[in-house]
Amino acid sequence: MASVQQFLSTDSQALASDTSLSNQQELLIEGAGCASCVGKIEKALNAVEGVESAVMNFGQRTVSVEGRASADTLINAVENAGYHAKLTSGEAEAELLVEKEQAEQRRYKQLLGNVVIALGVGVPLMLYGVLGGEMKVSAGASQLGWLVVGLVTLLVMLFPGRHFYIGAWKSVRNHSANMDTLIALGTGTAWLYSMAVVLAPDLLPELARHVYFEATAMIIGLINLGLALELRARGRTSEAIKRLIGLQTRKARIVREGEEVDVDIDDVQQGDHVRIRPGEKVPVDGVVLDGHTAVDESMLTGEPIPVEKSTDDEMVAGTLNKTGSVLLKATRVGQQTTLSQIIGMVKQAQNAKLPISRLADQISAYFVPTIMIVAVITALVWLNFGPEPAIALALVSATTVLIIACPCALGLATPMSVIVGVGKAAEAGVLIRNGEALQTASKITTMVLDKTGTITAGQPQVTEIYTLNGFSDVEVLTSAAGLEAGSEHPLANAVLEAARAHNCPIEAASDFHATAGKGVQGQIAGTQVLLGNVAMMDAHEVTTQAAHTVVNRMAAEAKTPVYVALDNQLAAIIGISDPVREDSRAAIARLQSEGMRVVMLTGDNHNTAKAVAAQVGVDEFFAEVLPQDKASKVKALQQQGEIVGMTGDGINDAPALAQADVGFAIGSGTDVAIESADITLMRASLHGLADAVTVSRATLKNIRQNLFGAFIYNVAGIPIAAGILYPLTGLLLNPVIAGAAMACSSVTVVTNANRLRLLKLGQRESRGA
Repeated sequence: MASVQQFLSTDSQALASDTSLSNQQELLIEGAGCASCVGKIEKALNAVEGVESAVMNFGQRTVSVEGRASADTLINAVENAGYHAKLTSGEAEAELLVEKEQAEQRRYKQLLGNVVIALGVGVPLMLYGVLGGEMKVSAGASQLGWLVVGLVTLLVMLFPGRHFYIGAWKSVRNHSANMDTLIALGTGTAWLYSMAVVLAPDLLPELARHVYFEATAMIIGLINLGLALELRARGRTSEAIKRLIGLQTRKARIVREGEEVDVDIDDVQQGDHVRIRPGEKVPVDGVVLDGHTAVDESMLTGEPIPVEKSTDDEMVAGTLNKTGSVLLKATRVGQQTTLSQIIGMVKQAQNAKLPISRLADQISAYFVPTIMIVAVITALVWLNFGPEPAIALALVSATTVLIIACPCALGLATPMSVIVGVGKAAEAGVLIRNGEALQTASKITTMVLDKTGTITAGQPQVTEIYTLNGFSDVEVLTSAAGLEAGSEHPLANAVLEAARAHNCPIEAASDFHATAGKGVQGQIAGTQVLLGNVAMMDAHEVTTQAAHTVVNRMAAEAKTPVYVALDNQLAAIIGISDPVREDSRAAIARLQSEGMRVVMLTGDNHNTAKAVAAQVGVDEFFAEVLPQDKASKVKALQQQGEIVGMTGDGINDAPALAQADVGFAIGSGTDVAIESADITLMRASLHGLADAVTVSRATLKNIRQNLFGAFIYNVAGIPIAAGILYPLTGLLLNPVIAGAAMACSSVTVVTNANRLRLLKLGQRESRGA
């Protein structure tokens, strides 16, 4: 976990160093009603000087903007495009979330009020017609009555429907069109035609004197209802972010001048001493100065077992102190804490656009204008070729086309699923950094696993020392530890720990030199020491034949044999064993059950690799692979047509992680490995890897369901709305039904996306999502 903190801190420092050149700002958008709005807002912002990229998440109604442009300039660009914008960056996450929820709650209540008013007018009118009431106008008393109804309907348009017409007018001023345009045209045309019938019925044929006030009121009411239900369902998609933000505490108890005082979390400074009592959340990242406790880190790592913490151990903001009282020295505060940066990474991934969404974006850009043209053509066909009353039939058909074609569901199809999927992964301790990784992970055919620190625990131990040529254990360990004191190799710590256990003096080597893939060498107390594999010995002409039997036995027992030579004479074979993680076999079996080819990659010798592979159920492995060759192995698999995922934790894994189609870094690994990866597993378990693939596949399946539903709905609905079935059935689709269907389609997409919240991870049943 400490290395994840280092990575996130390093990442934030790198970003901070670039602020003179570029920064990221987030805008909250108001007035965006459909997918076509996304393209217009992004186009307006991308046209601003200094903006490098602007990506809108229609599901969250936010835009992430990269570049040097000022917030005021960005807001003005959005305003000029016909929408409202507010800067969200720089505000406390918790406060922003509360403000956003309150605004959404107010909007929800307002929409429900609109529904009550509009349907309060529309439903009685519709029932009047259904129950046999006369919906045609004739001169006299009925004309006056319908005039009153028309004026009441106008009030519905001016109040519950006001936002549709304002949005449509802004679009007209900006030479564009959106969902509001379609609704305003449809309902406005129906009302104007009806008022013309009321005011001058004698100018129209008797069959064409039908009024459609109920359609105008019902459509406004039903679409407001759809927006309200969508808003409510949309609020549930961000549960993961809400829970993560909920882990942040707003108060901290710090020690100043010998006294403990409670202060606001924003007032805690780096280096402050923070008292954390049993049952309290950890407010900042820090190092334990005094005390001992057990900490529940499950909210960040997904690991349910509390972790023991004592002096010099690190604690992370948002985790829960279970038992003891500890004094913590704050090392990262505010936006630098691990939790804050995790929240930022999750939000960034949720805002990402998947390649699969580009088709929807491209279609949406031309969809509304195309529908307006289709509606005009529909009206003209009915006017020229339709039966009487041709005018009324043309009006009904054109209005229905406009209403049923609103592309709300199309715009929601991808972002809703991404928001829920990325959040679900974060709950399981899987941090997905970008949309491409989320999509590509669903297609992985081959998963390459590094052995040390990935399949194994990454904490090797010396389990055997086989000496030769009269050398003793102490001589061998003293020399080996002196060399390893300057090495970063994973096996170095095991040798150092063994030397300490034998009370061996450790003297740093002079003339130290490391040879990649072979070993290390140096001078200790005048003795030339070589430590490494057989290639290292061969390079220095050290005879190793006498150790072959021992080396083969160690390898068969999954021990890594390390040769030690003193003054070019073989002194010992040190057997180092890195225990396999308890859950590696089960996690690998999950990957294989999903149809993936699992390949193990290691720099260890063939026999050791074979033993470990047998323990975890891997049939295919590459052994004795040099660090620079790991990426080549990944590339070779890709050239075979495989979509490759690479999982590792070491510096030498970074090139392979970058080469792979999707790189997975174990959270306990090195900073470089994590920076090179697309997905980070916060806990050191390959079950997190299987969970990431499960989430990815379920999310992409969910997106396809949403896109299929949205496309089929529009493709099938428009011809029916235009009246293609009229010659066969004599029936036209009622505009009211079209309005209800359009509203339901958006709610259906959001509800389907929310099903991902029920995804069960760590179990085979998850495939059913």
